[in-house]
Amino acid sequence: MKIPSPHFGRLARLLALLASLALAGGCATLRTDVPKQPSTSLPPVADTPSTRYVQEEVAAHRAKSGFRPLISNTNALMSRVVLADHAEHSIDLQYYIFANDSSGRLIAQRLLAAADRGVRVRILLDDLDIDSEDNLLDALDAHPNIEVRLFNPFRVRNRSVFSKMGQFLIEGRRLNRRMHNKSFIVDGMQAIIGGRNIGDAYFDAGDEVHFRDLDVLVIGPVVPSISSMFDAYWNSDSAFPVTAYEANHSTPQDLAQQREALTRDARAFAESDYAQALAEDLPNGPSAERQGEWYWGLATLVADAPEKADPEKTDVSKEKKRAQNDRVLLLGPQVQAFLDSASKQALLVSPYFIPGKTGADYLIGLAQRGVVIKVLTNSLSATDEPEVHSGYARYRRRLLEAGVDFFELRPASGQPQQNAYGTSSGVSLHAKTMVVDHRLVYVGSMNLDPRSQVLNTEMGVIVDCPELAASIERFFDRATTPANAFHVVLEPSKNSKTPKMVWLATDGDKTLRYDSDPDVSVVTRMRVSLMSILPIEGLL
Repeated sequence: MKIPSPHFGRLARLLALLASLALAGGCATLRTDVPKQPSTSLPPVADTPSTRYVQEEVAAHRAKSGFRPLISNTNALMSRVVLADHAEHSIDLQYYIFANDSSGRLIAQRLLAAADRGVRVRILLDDLDIDSEDNLLDALDAHPNIEVRLFNPFRVRNRSVFSKMGQFLIEGRRLNRRMHNKSFIVDGMQAIIGGRNIGDAYFDAGDEVHFRDLDVLVIGPVVPSISSMFDAYWNSDSAFPVTAYEANHSTPQDLAQQREALTRDARAFAESDYAQALAEDLPNGPSAERQGEWYWGLATLVADAPEKADPEKTDVSKEKKRAQNDRVLLLGPQVQAFLDSASKQALLVSPYFIPGKTGADYLIGLAQRGVVIKVLTNSLSATDEPEVHSGYARYRRRLLEAGVDFFELRPASGQPQQNAYGTSSGVSLHAKTMVVDHRLVYVGSMNLDPRSQVLNTEMGVIVDCPELAASIERFFDRATTPANAFHVVLEPSKNSKTPKMVWLATDGDKTLRYDSDPDVSVVTRMRVSLMSILPIEGLL
């Protein structure tokens, strides 16, 4: 759910206030003064076969961290399940979305099982898209070894769209800033970071959108940095215990009922066709795709500070803005330095690609100094956010003219997958990664758009590792084949001096050629064209 920061008049604010007050009747409200017990990550202890194995591997590579790409969605799900099952001391999760669906409930069941055997579990979730998850989160929080906190929560715990819109009208500056970070840390020694949230769409388990995504499983010196960043968010002013809402909270009996329901659902999942395919495909643990192999390199965590979510600490005067941003906006400048180092090639993968004028000028500057730039993003027929595509389309031609190469992911099997608004119900790109000069790699949660730059908090890791870079390049090459992506190019026009944009792809042995955004209706193209001229780019 993306709701732009509103700029409304006094009447709209008054109506929103009245609506929210009406909705608040009988609904839980947030206690901003609720006591919060600070906590920090537990120190890693190598006292299990899993942790001793990690310790030995890390010791053999000194200052370098080890990485395994989790490219397969099914592999990514089972990686989390296996890590949770092997946890002995702590599990820390930080996510933008934790869905109450089959895969989300499977992860919840494994977390509960870990807590039952004494593992401390901390769950930090952004509050924007929480809906049917409330009862599950409340019940989990009733466990003595599980604590759930919500980041930047709504004041009124009414999950209806009407209530959320009303609250956005009143507190848009704050609520429009979301925690987009994603991490899964086990025993302080292993972590998964990248683009995936927790939910069926990210693990090929649902019937609708299947996201093509990318995570990395991480061991080594960068993991304590990931844990420290989790602690900073967990103990920040924007994180509130799920019990901070004034309402009846779950009891041990509620937890027992959820445990029974989760166990039943996990059993049903284990008997599903999906699980049977998993058993055949992934028999050997958390990364059977690359069994026993790690890619080693010097790694740096890059992440925004949690204060970025507080407009009072970022919407400051021009005199203070530079110094304030140096403390809060930590990821953007480091990613720019990463791209500045490019001398040969830069591969950019971003499902939402809106460079803005400054970003477009920057990429053109890279291209002019001889850097080959290739971008993979969503096609209009594959995107789940058509309004974002309007922001991308505004800069596409100019970048093409400068020599930037664009590839747009196609829906599943090249078949049109759309509803009346043009959103994908097939395959959609969700990975966020970059490779520079065949050796430097970024993997994380950040899109190349204004929202990631200014509004959301983001995180990722930058790694100096040619082997990992080669692995991500293979992912890019597979994703950009003519069977999987449209190649957008400029061709001479017979009737104009201005080259025309053409989308090229293949269907078996047949070459496909389109003169406008493929596989969408005329109405959808018109809507996107209209949105592209509206002054909403900074909110996308």
